[in-house]
Amino acid sequence: MPAALVLLAAGSGTRVGATTNKVLLPLDGSEDPASSALGLSLRTALEVPDVHRLVLVVRSGDEDAVAAVAQPLLGEREIAMVAGGETRHASEQAALGVLRADIEAGEVDVVAIHDTARPLATTDLYTTVVGVAREHGGAIPAAPLTHLATRDLQPVGGALVGVQTPQAFRAADLLAAYAQAAADGFDGTDTGATVERYSPGVRIVAVPSTQLNLKVTFADDLRAAAALS
Repeated sequence: MPAALVLLAAGSGTRVGATTNKVLLPLDGSEDPASSALGLSLRTALEVPDVHRLVLVVRSGDEDAVAAVAQPLLGEREIAMVAGGETRHASEQAALGVLRADIEAGEVDVVAIHDTARPLATTDLYTTVVGVAREHGGAIPAAPLTHLATRDLQPVGGALVGVQTPQAFRAADLLAAYAQAAADGFDGTDTGATVERYSPGVRIVAVPSTQLNLKVTFADDLRAAAALS
């Protein structure tokens, strides 16, 4: 059964120092919107096999700019565009609203949700998290964290990882978790936090990843992503 992919692109450019949504900024300094974090993320998502639905969550007012990036890449493919909310959780909720009918009809068995501010996620990573979620219930990429220090500059011991996206979960469990979260007014920090809270029986497996799957947060991250892309 095919999966559904959700691409989150409803953020801003505040910490990057831009007035434009950071995922729309060309990484290579050119004027080509396809070289943006959104363009790279969408190009990769379109290469993931066995995808039934693709949903793009955008910030209200960015629809035309996002469409200018997406349309040249889509070819014969279709994508659903939906306005996001004030928080990441609200944006995920909006995407699941688009997918609800397909999930309830059994046409989608896994949903993977990805932050387009991580433009270097690979097709293999998508395929892996979808496959692991299909087998176990949920999958989250995790990369080792090193060189961490406490407030008094003491090294942080132990094996620590940073959680990334795409995060994938069995569709019915994901939908049920977000329905309960909506009823409670809960706003999760990421997809996994909501599933863990409202679907505790779902096994969430850590999938090995690396720091190359970086998140564009500050201006230096734009340059790093461009160098690595």
